[in-house]
Parts: sequence; C-alpha cells; structure tokens
Amino acid sequence: GRLSSRGVRFLETLGFACPSAVAEPPRVTSWTAFSGNQLTRNLQIKPWEFSGHRTMWLRSYRITFSCLTRLKTYRSSWKKLYSTSQTVDSKEVKTFQALAHSWWDEQGKFAPLHSMNDLRVPFIRDNLLKTSTNHDPGKPLSGMKILDVGCGGGLLTEPLGRLGASVVGIDPVAENIKIAQHHKSFDPVLDKRIQYRVCSLEETLNENAECFDAVVASEVVEHVNNLEMFIQCCYQVLKPGGSLFITTVNKTQLSYVLGIVFSEQIAGIVPKGTHTWEKFVSPEKLESILEPNGLSVETVAGMVYNPFSGYWHWTENTSLNYAAHAVRARAQEHLEPAESA
Repeated sequence: GRLSSRGVRFLETLGFACPSAVAEPPRVTSWTAFSGNQLTRNLQIKPWEFSGHRTMWLRSYRITFSCLTRLKTYRSSWKKLYSTSQTVDSKEVKTFQALAHSWWDEQGKFAPLHSMNDLRVPFIRDNLLKTSTNHDPGKPLSGMKILDVGCGGGLLTEPLGRLGASVVGIDPVAENIKIAQHHKSFDPVLDKRIQYRVCSLEETLNENAECFDAVVASEVVEHVNNLEMFIQCCYQVLKPGGSLFITTVNKTQLSYVLGIVFSEQIAGIVPKGTHTWEKFVSPEKLESILEPNGLSVETVAGMVYNPFSGYWHWTENTSLNYAAHAVRARAQEHLEPAESA
C-alpha cells in the first residue's frame, strides 16, 4: 500500500529518498537539546536539507551528550569522596579544599597549627613513652605505628615521622594529600616513614583493625559529623592498650566570642567559616562518648593561643582549647569477672 502523507514526511525528515513523496512547501523543524539547568541548544533544519546535515547534527548531539556524561562523572566522583562516609562533612571538605595551598605557609592561615606543634608533639611523644621501656633517644617513637586522621598537609604527620614513628596520614580532601605528598618528598627519610591516603576513617577499618599504637585527631573532631561513630572507628583501629590523642575546642560562650567572632570575623587569625560553634565539644561531653566506647580518659589539659606572640602555652583552664589523651582498654580488662559458684 501507499504511505500516507504523514509517513512520507516522517521518512523525508529521517533523510530517506521517497519517490512517492508529495511535494510540500518548505517548513522549518526545530531540534532542541536539553541539558538540565544548562543552556538549551536549538538546531533549525529544513526537512529537505536534513539528509545533508544529518551527520553534523549527530556529531553535535554526541558532543552535547559526552559533555553531559562527563559532568555526571565529575559530580558522582565528587559525591563519592564523602557520600560513603557518615563522619565526613561535605561542607568541611569544600572549605579545606579552598585552603589546601596554604598548609606550609608558616606565616599564613595555618600559622596557629604550625605553632601548636610546640605543644601537641611533646604531648603525644611523652604519653606514648610512658608505655615504652626501651627507646632510642634519637628516634623515641621508633617501632610505633600512628594514624593521623584529618592530616591536612602533614603539619603534624611529619614531626611524628621525624621522631621515628611509622605514620599513616589520611584525609578526605585530595588536594591536602597532594600537598602533603609533595612536601614529604623533599626528605628521603620521611618519604619512607610516612604514607598518605585520600580516604575517610571508616574506609580504613577493614584493613587496619587493631593495627595502630596511636590515633591522632588534632583539630578534627570539631569538623566531623557523628562524633560517636568517629570515636568508635578510632577504637577499632587501635591496638589494645593503644592511645587516642585529641585536640579540639570547648563549647563555651568564650569559645564562640574568641574562637569565631574574634579569630575569624575580626582578627582573621583563622579563615572565615572554618568553625561551627554547634560542633564544638566540651571535655565532659567528649569523655561521655569515649568511656562507653572502651576508651579511658587519662589526661585533659587546657591550651591557650596568644595571637600577638603567635605561641601556645598550657593552662589549667579548658574553656577554649584543650588536649585529651585516652587509652583503649587491654584485652584482659574486657573480661567479665567470673561469677562465684
């Protein structure tokens, strides 16, 4: 049978020659490629010229489709960075991505963290040596394996490596790890002692259960989601008798005024948006999470930063910053006392 005039026009539009086609006046067909929130591209092609332009249109469509596919790929890889983690905050990831280039500028935005090493490195070293009878004075942490969680550019990782420890630094921000890798490459000794990985704490659990002598989370817990899960993960990667070291900011009115209003908004000591007061945690709250999760708090000490001298010092007052040392219970300490017959 003969094709209807609609069928003929459809075949002509697809570019097929059809001798029985009925001649019709020229019309313009509008082709639109939609790309979500992106700009719309319109191609206006005359039906009788479509056969000649078909290849060009298909190429244009493929390019558009390819771009959209790449955008989806980038978006999915960005989400993958932190969507599988219940402790990593995506907003925090973006904040520290923008600051990654500043890690090793000792006079820059991370100057207080460089200065904090004067307190936190000896704090970690001295507490670890309490459990070690034999150690090399030149490399006192030799033989110990430490996990530095949220290592950033490696500001604390490197000093711990210089003390002889084997250190694994992890961070969910790829740019931070690139900076850390680059900086340690200048020292062949550190290059052997330190490993860096782009991952969250949860992603290390399977291969690192009860693997580390110490876990360090310095200036980290005030940036995580689900603090209790974070502490549970720290417990799982620690060896029995291993140490957890935390430095963070207390949740007080004073910490809001000085830690956020003054430090971020007035003096610019810390980049704006670095901290969220609601995520600050008091020593009491931290201990209430640590103890039920098998981590016994040994020490809590206050720290104060002098923005004029650029130095930190210890204090009995914990209303601003503080450091905490907790120890995972040893295997025998978990054993329930035998019931009397």
